[in-house]
This record gives sequence, C-alpha cells and structure tokens, in this order.
Amino acid sequence: MSNSQYDVVIVGAGIAGPALAHALSNLRPKSQPPLRIALLERSLAEPNRIVGELLQPGGMNALRTLGLEDCVKGIDAVPVHGYAVVYNGNTVHIPYPNAAEGRSFHHGRFVMQLREKAKVARGVELIEATVSELIECEHTKRVIGVRATRKSSDPDAEPSPENFFADLTFVADGCFSKFRSQVLGSSLRTPQLKSHFVGFVLDRVTLPIPKHGTVVLVPGTGPVLLYQIGENDTRMLVDVQGGLPKDMAAYVREKIVPSLPKELHEAVLDVIAKGKPKSMPNSFLPASMQGTKHAKEGVILLGDSWNMRHPLTGGGMTVALSDVVTLTNLLAPLVTDPPAPDSPEALAQENPGPFSNWSHVAPLLADFHWSRKPISSTVNILSIALYDLFAAENDNLSVLREGCFKYFELGGECINGPVSLLSALAASPTLLAYHFFSVAFYSIWALFTHPQPKRIEGSEKVVMEIPSILDYPNLILRSIAAFWTACIVFLPPVWSEIRWW
Repeated sequence: MSNSQYDVVIVGAGIAGPALAHALSNLRPKSQPPLRIALLERSLAEPNRIVGELLQPGGMNALRTLGLEDCVKGIDAVPVHGYAVVYNGNTVHIPYPNAAEGRSFHHGRFVMQLREKAKVARGVELIEATVSELIECEHTKRVIGVRATRKSSDPDAEPSPENFFADLTFVADGCFSKFRSQVLGSSLRTPQLKSHFVGFVLDRVTLPIPKHGTVVLVPGTGPVLLYQIGENDTRMLVDVQGGLPKDMAAYVREKIVPSLPKELHEAVLDVIAKGKPKSMPNSFLPASMQGTKHAKEGVILLGDSWNMRHPLTGGGMTVALSDVVTLTNLLAPLVTDPPAPDSPEALAQENPGPFSNWSHVAPLLADFHWSRKPISSTVNILSIALYDLFAAENDNLSVLREGCFKYFELGGECINGPVSLLSALAASPTLLAYHFFSVAFYSIWALFTHPQPKRIEGSEKVVMEIPSILDYPNLILRSIAAFWTACIVFLPPVWSEIRWW
C-alpha cells in the first residue's frame, strides 16, 4: 500500500472543497513553497444535481473575496435581480436592494469551474479517488489522513487502496456524508427531513418577472420554486411533503399546475410527460461545535456534511463559500507566522507543517463556530421559518402565510429588510427576528381589518367581508393561536443556532 504525505487533505470536490483548496493555496507568498494539498473526489465527471443552482448576492461577494468570480463566466449563468412571489394569482415583486445581483446556473457547470480553479492552484493535487475511511493514530486517535482508492482506467485492474496522510483533514462530502458521525462523536445531531424537492427543467419559458427567482405558494402543499439556469433552461422545483407520490406526473398536474401562472402550464405538462424526474431530500442540520473533546482531532467538517438548511431560500452555497472565507482567515496566521511546535507529534517531525499542532487549530474552531453565525444563522433560521410559512400545513400557518404576502405588498422596508436577509447581504439574526414578528403582528392586524371569507347562512356561497365586532371573540382566539404558532416556528431554530453542545 502506497503512502503520500500532504499538509492538507480535503475529501469532496463539490462547492466547499475546491473553494477551500484554492483559498489555502494562496496563503503562502509565491516566494515560499506552497502548502501541499490533496483534493479527493469520487467522480470528476460533471455532477447532475437539482439544487445548488442559485447563488445569492452574499454568495457572489464571498466568491469575489476568494478570487473565484470567474467561475460564473462561460457557463451560461443568468443574473438574478430578486424574487417574485405568486399567491392566489397575484404577484409581488421583491427586488434585491441597491441593484445587487446573484447568479443562477447549471450546478454541474459551476462545480467544474471550481474544480478547474483548484486544479491549477499552487500545491493542489486533484485526485479522482473514493475515500473509504479516516486513518487514526493508534495512540492518540487523532485523524492523520484518509485511505482511498484511485479510479482506474483499466476495468480489469485490482483496486489498490492508498494512504493519504496529512496534518489536517477536511471532510466536505455533502449531505449524505459517511464520516459525519465519526468526526462529531457524541455531539452529532440528526438531520431533520423537512420535505423533498422534485426537479424539472422547462424549455424556453418566460417567468412572471424575468431574471428573478419565482416562488409560487400552492394551497395544501409546499411551494414551487422556479428560476432560469441558462438562456433556454428554467429549473422548476416542486416541494413535496411526506413521501414522494407514486405518480408524480398526476401529482403535478392535479395539485401544482392550477396554481402556476398560465403561461407556464403547457411547458410543465410537456415536461412531466417525459419521464421520471430527479428528487432530493430537504433536511435541516444545525452545526455542532468542532474542536471540542467530543469531536475527533485532526479533522474538520465543512459544507453540507456539517450544516444544512432548507434550500427554498437558495442559501446553501452562500453559507459554504462564506465559511471558506471565515475559516481561511482564521487559519492564515498558522501558515504565515507559524507558532513553535509544542505537541509530541509535531516535535517528532523533522519539518512540522503549519497544522501539525492540533492545540493551535482547535481554539480556532470555536472562533469559527461563532464568527460564522451572523451569516449562517440568518440564512439557516430564515430558510426554516420561511418554508414553514410558505408550506402552511394548518390554519394558523395559513394566517401567517396570508399576512406574509400582505406584508410584502406594503413595499418599502417591508420588502427591503426581508430580501436583504434572504440575499445574505444583511447578516443579522436580530433584524430577521424583527421582520418575522412584524409579519406575525401584521397577520393578526389583517385578520381584524382586511376582508375575510365568510359563508352566507343557508348558502354555499362565500363572500369577502371585513369582520364585525361579533367576529372579534373568535378572531382573538385565532390571533393567540397564530402568534403561538409563530413562536413555535421561529424559536426552535434560533435555539438550535445558540446551543453549542
């Protein structure tokens, strides 16, 4: 079995892995030898996923900070200027503030650009290999590398595992990470399955507001998300709660199409008749603090292997790229001005690397956990809260969903504030709490002051009427229930972001 030695091994070349490899490669000046970095990926073929296709303006800022802004060029990426929310046939325009822009694209094309950047970075070796296990020191149990098998061009060749040793290992192997539990130990949290996205690509359609993400609120089920991923391609993601229906075409035709803008009906009916679409689970996984006594030494989780949120708000790549920026800045002093080695492992090495002392790395992970919170917590909490409102599984949530749409209709700061949070341009959980509960209180106000559906006595006919004082006792009870539901929706994800154990 062959052995190779590196400063850093990164498992996974999706979004976070190549970005981190590129960032770490730039820490040393060109006058010094580069960090030796191995970037391992099971398959270097272009991935085909239905999520990870919309990068918010905050994510674009992180991409520029990393010097990777060219990765959205030459892939038929589409500028995104904001959102349109469609509800009961009405559309609210929610533009990004200050003419900010995001990008939407085919996920695989973007990943291939990131990999190419990493491949040509100083000291980075991009290797197509399947990682089978983390290698631990027999005495300290610290992770000292990975065991992997390279992909062979000869199908008859006997697979031969190799050892890739490194002072520091990063695991960025995605939402289905097979190393998550081993790394986090007793601090592991179980991902909470919220729903599934079922993905379709519509051909040559025009959205209600071009170059805007479109969210369609569908009665009785989850929302539908649409956005361009190329000049002629538009992604449609159908949110399905519970198990996936056996006849997806019938489900979309009967439950989804009636709520979509009429100009999309023909294209949707055409695409659902073409075959079985791809699906993806939507899970929520709060981040556990790393570098503690409960977690493995020598290894760091990154990306969806560590922290997930509902993809409705398109914040996953933004969080991953922002995490790379934050973590690289924290690790930089160890590379540019390394402290003297003080661990037995480092002292035993002839030329100890910058990450050989775990005692120097571990405290930085606590800083990383809290430094990332303004952006990650805002995106994570918003994704869960907004999804629960837009999915509206009961009457109380329906009250809040109705109020949310009317809140957006007010315009001004009622749009600028929420979309600044959604775009990750405003990294403030406090501002998020302000707008969320403003929506809750406005929803209650709307119950009393806006026309409500009312059935005419002795008839099946329903009319819209402003409630009278005789309706107030019932509306007060509904208001209390709606506010309590708002607290149930918002506070648990807040708590999951505050706790560190």
